[in-house]
Amino acid sequence: MLTIKVFGPGCANCRKLEEIATKALAETGVPGEVLKVTDTPGIVAAGVLKTPGLSINGRLVATGRIPAPESVAQWIREARAATN
Repeated sequence: MLTIKVFGPGCANCRKLEEIATKALAETGVPGEVLKVTDTPGIVAAGVLKTPGLSINGRLVATGRIPAPESVAQWIREARAATN
C-alpha cells in the first residue's frame, strides 16, 4: 500500500493537489492512502521549502507547484513497481 502525502497549510493549491493525488490513486487502481500534512515542522522535516509538496512512499516528487494529473499517476505507478 502506498502512502501519499500532500504538504501545505491548507491553501487552495494544497487542496487542488490533494484532489489530484486522490483521483490519480483511484484511477490507477493502486492501493494506498492520501494524507495531509499541515503543520510547519512536518512540512519542513519532509524537505518542502515551498508548498504545495507531494511525496509518495517517503520520496519527495514535487514542491512549489501543482503537477499535472498524468505526472502524479505515473509517479504512483513507478512507486508501485518499486515496491513489487
